[in-house]
Amino acid sequence: MISRSLGPEFGGAVGLCLYLGTTFAGSLYILGTIEILLIYIVPTATVLKEDNSETMKNNMRIYGTCCLLLMALVVFVGVKYVNKLALVFLSCVVLSIMATYAGVIKNLIVPSSDFSVCLLGNRSLKNEMFKECAKTDVELWKLFCDSHHANASCDEDFKSNNLTEIPAIPGLQIEVLKENLWGTYGPAHMVIEKKNWTHEPAKVNEDKLKNYVFNDFATYFTLLVGIYFPSVTGIMAGSNRSGDLRDAQRSIPIGTILAILTTSFIYISFVVLFGAFIEGVVLRDKFGLSLKKIPVISILAWPSPWVIVIGSFFSCSGAGLQSLTGAPRLLQAIARDSIIPFLQVFGHGKANGEPTWALLLTVVICEIGVLIASLDAVAPILSMFFLMCYLFVNLACAVQTLLCTPNWRPRFKFYHWSLSFIGMSLCLSLMFVCSWYYALVVIVIAGCIYKYIEYKGAVKEWGDGIRGLSLNAARYALIRLEEVPLHTKNWRPQLLVLCKLNSDLEVKHPRLLSFTTQLKAGKGLTIVCSVLEGTYMTRGDDAKKGEQNLKKVMAAEKTKAFCHVVVSSSLRDGFSVLIQSAGLGGMKHNAVLMAWPADWKQTQDSSARKNFIETVRETTSAHQALLVAKNIDHFPGNQERLKEGNIDVWWIVHDGGLLMLLPFLLSQHKVWRKCKMRIFTVAQMDDNSIQMKKDLQMFLYHLRLDAVVEVVEMHASDISAFTYEKTLVMEQRSQMLKQMQLSRTEREREIQSITDVSRGSIKRKNCSGDDAPHPHSRCIPEDKAQLIHDRNTASHSAANDKAAGSTADRVHMTWTKDKLLNERNKHKETMAVKDMFNMKPEWENLSQSNVRRMHTAVKLNEVVVKKSRDSQLVLLNMPGPPKNKKGDENYMQFLEVLMEGLDRVLLVRGGGREVITIYS
Repeated sequence: MISRSLGPEFGGAVGLCLYLGTTFAGSLYILGTIEILLIYIVPTATVLKEDNSETMKNNMRIYGTCCLLLMALVVFVGVKYVNKLALVFLSCVVLSIMATYAGVIKNLIVPSSDFSVCLLGNRSLKNEMFKECAKTDVELWKLFCDSHHANASCDEDFKSNNLTEIPAIPGLQIEVLKENLWGTYGPAHMVIEKKNWTHEPAKVNEDKLKNYVFNDFATYFTLLVGIYFPSVTGIMAGSNRSGDLRDAQRSIPIGTILAILTTSFIYISFVVLFGAFIEGVVLRDKFGLSLKKIPVISILAWPSPWVIVIGSFFSCSGAGLQSLTGAPRLLQAIARDSIIPFLQVFGHGKANGEPTWALLLTVVICEIGVLIASLDAVAPILSMFFLMCYLFVNLACAVQTLLCTPNWRPRFKFYHWSLSFIGMSLCLSLMFVCSWYYALVVIVIAGCIYKYIEYKGAVKEWGDGIRGLSLNAARYALIRLEEVPLHTKNWRPQLLVLCKLNSDLEVKHPRLLSFTTQLKAGKGLTIVCSVLEGTYMTRGDDAKKGEQNLKKVMAAEKTKAFCHVVVSSSLRDGFSVLIQSAGLGGMKHNAVLMAWPADWKQTQDSSARKNFIETVRETTSAHQALLVAKNIDHFPGNQERLKEGNIDVWWIVHDGGLLMLLPFLLSQHKVWRKCKMRIFTVAQMDDNSIQMKKDLQMFLYHLRLDAVVEVVEMHASDISAFTYEKTLVMEQRSQMLKQMQLSRTEREREIQSITDVSRGSIKRKNCSGDDAPHPHSRCIPEDKAQLIHDRNTASHSAANDKAAGSTADRVHMTWTKDKLLNERNKHKETMAVKDMFNMKPEWENLSQSNVRRMHTAVKLNEVVVKKSRDSQLVLLNMPGPPKNKKGDENYMQFLEVLMEGLDRVLLVRGGGREVITIYS
């Protein structure tokens, strides 16, 4: 029932607890049977004759083991014999109850004088060794004196106090009820005394204490609750036999309620009647030692105490047989559910379905309880397991009611979820009230079983209420996320990972998922997506197969993420839809992770280049961060450990702190834990590098980031002839292709010829000195060849901020403010369209902005390679894409040059908001 309501994990854990509880109940009933046999029925049948508690325990172990084997043999031969004996055992229980009530009526009319208690002062004496409660009795005199003579040396306590004989059942008296109304607890080996009676204090010899009745162990309320609770565990018997009922839905509620009412009435009435009719010293006499070893409850029964003794013996025997019958079947049912793999062997049995192997395990576990040989020690263990079961039964009902699960349609209408909640709370409280350490042990056992089933994965899945509870909690949390905007201190990269599948629908770059795991460490949202070209109706199966392959790689790389494969008419449209719509409510991605398209030059068409640049444009428009990993297949796997090295951050443009946050997140993973973080920032010769370094170090100190800071100074005009010529060739080729609508093969042929002409005609000229400039060229001034390469980044981010209603200072430059203003105020030169036959490498036909960009890429790459060639990872600012799509190829070439000579590179483009703060 719990498996179907709360899931197989809870069901398996609680089912095993119930099985262990039922098994230990068998131990409890067997020990009760042997205790009645050896103390009350045949006291002389003990194997070991010494009169002490340890010898008694050994006798119970011997007889208990024999009784257990005998009962197991009966159950193994056939459960039908147990069912036939059940009626006999039930008759004994009913007869015992009726005899007790009959004795109450009889003593109400005429109090019994057959049983009396002998008190020395106010202390109760064992009366099995003497006949008369008087100091003239020879046997009693010998117990406290060294001889039978009148002048013998006697115990001081015996001489100082008088002997008094009182009836054990004085009849119905209010004084007796008042005396017994409140608890009388005490430590172990405390002599039982009658309240409100005086006792002359005197020294008692240690060897004479055996003549008194005393507590065999310390008593207190919580312990007695744990011992008493197994008495009420039979009310679930109807539910356990629901398969044998004709109409379980109708019979179980009625039967269970009647069982609770009947049991409660009998138990409460017995407690009140015992307290009103029997003396307190007798009630606290556990084994009836003051009544010549007669059970206390027996003296109240009519017509004879033996009715209770024999009835109790057969009742315990029958209950033990029922436990040995029910526990193996419970274990067999759990094993056949296939939710706990190592228990599957216990699902087999004889040809008629009898659980042979389960019975064998039950006998072994039951023997453990028998070897404890103490009812008081076994009872709390039994209580824990049953309380755990009842707790989850109540939890199942409460959860199903609160979630309004459609399949939760109880026929019993007089029910409210608060009753189940109260019952669950009482069960949990009783567990710790009875024994807090036993409760912790049982909870740990149930937790280990739960995690084992969850780790192995349950074969069966019936649906569970916990999943419904998780769904409601997730829905509530998602709604709450949208109500309050995300604060910077709570920002973390929520990744949309764009994976590519090859023709066999296998993941092209598995290390992309490894890097995702290292960056996220299982925290936050991760969505792994891929796109297939075509229509869903023709490639639906391919999408499912691709999703399965993605999940396999995710499991291998330990990536905790959601996975989805979509089918679209084009890759571009598919990735666009994912960027716009992935996620749900407040749980949406804020960053996109993808691999650098290394084959964008080799492809027959420009689709790879277009897809990449359009992705950059869309993430920028959506205010999402973009992470592009170059040589992703060279990144370390999750099993690798980088023992040394650096993670270098080249901080050119302040993008909200994402460049600084990413290395910190990586350093939390064991792969990158031993790598050190270095931050490089670029300054020109006229900047105050010392002050810039101090400011940056102070900034990192407030951010609580441990990193080495280095300021790199560069000359804007320090450009080699090779760099200058290469830049002009790139610009001339771009201009030519704009004016010539040629095929691909014709373009390749014409590009080579134009390049050769350019190299022969274009010379690098120095603007200073005696060399005169070429009549058709202009030198690039220093302020135009400076290292600033991302003018579009600043302008585009400012435009986005303005559209979003925020201030325009979210993107901060690392250079001076004057240079930023000069850079923004530069005019773009228009390119005149020339006749294709009059193409000449004139400066007027070149885009000076792109020339500066290429200069920047080459020079910055030289510095980065020089400083970070041996670094484990290099993080670079990613410049914004050109607004004009005709410059896409130049943009890709610019990024290639920027990353040339570096093995592992992560290009980072911020989402236009601050992601790191100095405040906790």
